[in-house]
Amino acid sequence: MTVPIVLAGARGHGRWHLDNIRRLQDKGVVRLAGICELTPLTGEEIPDGLGTPEQSADFGALLDSTGARIAVVCTPIPTHADLALTAAGKGVHLLLEKPPAPSYAEFRRMADGIAEAGVACQIGFQSLGSHAVPAILGMVAEGAIGEVVGVGGAGAWARAEAYYRRAPWAGRRRLNGVDVIDGVLTNPLAHAVATALALNGTTRAEDVTGIETELLRANDIESDDTSCVRVTTAHGGRVTVAATLCAEDPGEPYVVVHGTGGRITFWYKQDRVLLQRAGHGPEEYEYGSTDLLENLADHLTDGTGLLVTPASTGAFMKVVEAIRLAPDPAPLPAGAWHLIPDEDRRVVPGIDGLVAAAADTLALYSELGAPWALPNEPST
Repeated sequence: MTVPIVLAGARGHGRWHLDNIRRLQDKGVVRLAGICELTPLTGEEIPDGLGTPEQSADFGALLDSTGARIAVVCTPIPTHADLALTAAGKGVHLLLEKPPAPSYAEFRRMADGIAEAGVACQIGFQSLGSHAVPAILGMVAEGAIGEVVGVGGAGAWARAEAYYRRAPWAGRRRLNGVDVIDGVLTNPLAHAVATALALNGTTRAEDVTGIETELLRANDIESDDTSCVRVTTAHGGRVTVAATLCAEDPGEPYVVVHGTGGRITFWYKQDRVLLQRAGHGPEEYEYGSTDLLENLADHLTDGTGLLVTPASTGAFMKVVEAIRLAPDPAPLPAGAWHLIPDEDRRVVPGIDGLVAAAADTLALYSELGAPWALPNEPST
């Protein structure tokens, strides 16, 4: 049965969703019934094969007029909870982009409202649709790397200064008195945090017992672009994730599970896994991935289990909350970064190595001797 869909937010990252909906429409899984944008898309902005979906800036009215069963919400972070609750109130199921909300209170308001409405909700952490995740958890359960001592995450990316001018909320912690929290760990490299937590078996809010943050910025923004976080958990494990948008040599982000007898590295955008353990040569694996929108459609048509429920992102939202409550990110001293004019981006020399070292040792920047690092900010 083809499931009618409304997409809210079809520009920016929403273009990826348009292409994905076209792919699934070609398979007969879904049908794009409507697009919600403040300014309607032109014909050139709608991929061939999607027809002429109804367009409106009124999300609720569009859900009513199209008879949509699923809403894909890919709008600015502060709008997520309200749009999700609008859909839920109409009995429309959801694929909600990450981060699901800019604060834990907004997350709870959204998640509780969705549960009360009885609709299905998938949170858009696509890395958690990778078949590598259950495979790695299986390796760990079988004792392939001994006892797990912690999980590290590393993301060394680059973004031009124009990235922070792409929207009024870009690079902001707050806008017009409303939380945004568009930082490196909460938005562009949020997958590194969510995936590291998942591989540590730390997905629910109650699994988190403490969070330390170090939030810095090289760019002239309000939010952070070079940060690390360490999460302590109810079962004693630690998760440390370090990330930057000011890399010298940008690379693939990854998560590494450290054990007493080896380690498992997961390049989550490539679904690629490297198992290294005592007494064995390195073993590399590549996995497939289940698309989260297709999984949601299958859930509605044949009862397939959802891969990323709101409850399974509670621990991630605790990290978002700790970052929200932390002091505003500190500007790096002028000598700690330089501009690459040809690329219109700021670079922090040595940051690539620090990001990797944090994932490798589960230490924070301040503990690794970064000359510009601040004392970490503990939170519980």
